[in-house]
Amino acid sequence: MKQSDDNHFIPAFSIKSGHYTKVKDDISYYTNQIVNVVFIGTPNDWVLVDAGMPKCGPEIFAAAQEKFGAKTKPKCIVLTHGHFDHVGGIVHLLEKWNVPVYAHSLEFPFLNGQQSYPEPDPTVEGGLMAKMASIYPNEPINIAPALKALPSDQTVPDLPGWKWVHTPGHAPGHVSLFRDSDRALVSGDAVISVKQDSLYRVLVQKEEVNGPPVYFTIDWKGAKDSVRELEALKPEWLIPGHGQVMQGKELTDGLKHLADNFEEIAIPSHGKYVHESDKK
Repeated sequence: MKQSDDNHFIPAFSIKSGHYTKVKDDISYYTNQIVNVVFIGTPNDWVLVDAGMPKCGPEIFAAAQEKFGAKTKPKCIVLTHGHFDHVGGIVHLLEKWNVPVYAHSLEFPFLNGQQSYPEPDPTVEGGLMAKMASIYPNEPINIAPALKALPSDQTVPDLPGWKWVHTPGHAPGHVSLFRDSDRALVSGDAVISVKQDSLYRVLVQKEEVNGPPVYFTIDWKGAKDSVRELEALKPEWLIPGHGQVMQGKELTDGLKHLADNFEEIAIPSHGKYVHESDKK
């Protein structure tokens, strides 16, 4: 197993970096620089969702030990998708834990060393985080020995009551996780709660319901359809890949506004993956 050949430290942080946020008794997340890794479960029965920024495996491992104890390990790891900021520490974690990793089969080429993602777009409309996109890794990792496909019945291994929802657009095999009992949504990058292309808004974690990060999204029609599908679930809790937890009326109104006005809010005015048909 190996991280990507272009795996390297990315100098980007937020004021929440290094902090835990408790959402519910069995849901919390740890902000690793600018991305969230999610812990679902209890000390002896938990699952990790996503694996953070490049070179941050030791930090995430230490965060898990702090939360659940020195001898802890998850039942498995679930990946919302395989972009660099969601798999940056995974090889280190698998060397420590030796657990299965579940992902959508459409993400497999990017996770088994076969195929690079399309290059991130520094020309896309957006702020400094977008302009920095040329330094973001896009080459594949290889975790083939641990990799398993999410079940076709949409159940999530080791997470009773949760289902996975295919939410492509930002990545071909992107998935979000949803629990009907409390309407909790772990959205990955399909819906986030910060304007991720803006370095200032990322730094201060200004809350606002947004579509996926513009510099890595290659299918805007798919991204729009995914937002509409998630809005139709009527989530009461949003645990995003970027930004902070949202709930209640602020979430409900913000997600509906995004779904109804996706072209104006989420789709950039220009970029190499933006087409005129996306805005109609």
